[in-house]
Amino acid sequence: MARSEPKTLESLLPKVLARLAGESGRGMSLMPLWVAAAGENTARHSRPHHLEGKTLVISVENAEWAQALTRQAPSLCERLNEKLGPGTVTALAFQLESR
Repeated sequence: MARSEPKTLESLLPKVLARLAGESGRGMSLMPLWVAAAGENTARHSRPHHLEGKTLVISVENAEWAQALTRQAPSLCERLNEKLGPGTVTALAFQLESR
């Protein structure tokens, strides 16, 4: 049996975090990836809530953030999938944070 090249922790961690987020129903483990994909300013007003299948549900502060992020969803999914692997996140859904 041929052995594959060893993987680095950096390359494995995003996939493990995504799996944990999906299994636990919580997306906070994806926060570091969300910050990298969306930027620090956007991440101050939004956070991953849970991964439902291939849809990442994002909690946002208000409707304006939901609207702005909806327009950016395709590029955000692309940036998330650069770390998580192709097709891991195919859609984003936005919900208002409960206060």
